[in-house]
Amino acid sequence: MAEPLDIDRIRAALHDLAEPPAGPGWNRAQLADVLPDTTRLSPAAVLVGIVERASPTILLTQRTESLATHGGQVSFPGGRIDPEDVDAIAAALREADEEIGLDARFVEPLGYLDPFETISAYRVLPVVATVRPGFVLNPNPDEVAEAFEAPLSLFLDRSAHRIQHIEYRGMRREIHEFEFAGHRIWGATAAMLINLRDRLERVR
Repeated sequence: MAEPLDIDRIRAALHDLAEPPAGPGWNRAQLADVLPDTTRLSPAAVLVGIVERASPTILLTQRTESLATHGGQVSFPGGRIDPEDVDAIAAALREADEEIGLDARFVEPLGYLDPFETISAYRVLPVVATVRPGFVLNPNPDEVAEAFEAPLSLFLDRSAHRIQHIEYRGMRREIHEFEFAGHRIWGATAAMLINLRDRLERVR
């Protein structure tokens, strides 16, 4: 029998909705030589949607190959926080609607993961939320080739997490990745899922 989703445990593992985490990304020390100064990073938000299935899943997208940045990569719905967005939650919900047609009425934000900084000069605030089944997605073909769900259990299983090493700007660096149904989930997306796993492991 599938283990029910422990909403209280997930919420306890996150930064409170009323107190978004401040300061640099948790990964800054690993990429300090290639990241711009924190003050020059653009604020962004992504929606880490946990779909309340019998076996919970994570809602992911595969970006279209033609995009100028990160084409073809697996990601969370999300993007830059615009001036008209009230906060990171509003930005994540707006982007999820624009990218995959996810109706915000099905989404309940729970809290935040730690901020993450990208070499493309963004400070990303991941908004973790539950997503109630019954939604119908309508991916924007200009941005999203496919929207799909992967088991939450995959990302909580340390044996499913692989680490590759690459040379980048003169240094050996770690690349985190998972594989699911022909999808390679790596880079920032994988790192945020690892952050979710690590925070959940500290809450028993």
